[in-house]
Amino acid sequence: MALRATFVAAAGSSSVLAERFEGDRPLDRAGWSEVQRVAHELLPLAAADLRSCSPAPRSRATGEGPGYAPLVQPALRDCDMDRWRGLPPGEAMAREPGAVDAWLAGPRSTPYGGEPLPAFIGRVGGRLDTRRVEDGCGVVAVAGPSVIRAALVYVPRAPPATYWNIDVRSLSAIGVAGRAGGPLSLRIEGASAQAARA
Repeated sequence: MALRATFVAAAGSSSVLAERFEGDRPLDRAGWSEVQRVAHELLPLAAADLRSCSPAPRSRATGEGPGYAPLVQPALRDCDMDRWRGLPPGEAMAREPGAVDAWLAGPRSTPYGGEPLPAFIGRVGGRLDTRRVEDGCGVVAVAGPSVIRAALVYVPRAPPATYWNIDVRSLSAIGVAGRAGGPLSLRIEGASAQAARA
């Protein structure tokens, strides 16, 4: 049984204030313009058998732009940051510098009281594993950069700390392919979408 999945990173925002842990802000005007500018490049992915997105408003709006009509999948939500939820990273650092340092240094650390990084990676990866049961099924999933980073760590079974070394740009597309019981492989797509933003 085969899997062909493509993750599309949700559009960004023009506002630095929009970057928050588990940010739940909708797509702003600049982000929507970004989606419209590259929608023609993302449109072919609308032919996927299954189209899903994370529950975050930016992910849902990004998926609607090229006409995916995605179904919300709770497994694609961001990492549960509990008491840091809604805070900009800089504010968390100002309030609790030692806790943020501990979190960055130890992937299993949860000074915020939420989901450990390995559990988050496993949750996202588990979604990939369950998709393998549908032979040859094409899947597109729109999610935030953190979710896609988790998938990129899961696929090659990289150490959780690798998560911090991956940069996922908005509206980039990363494909995952493989067969049941076998390893998954990655492919980078949508380079022209990124060029359109530059």
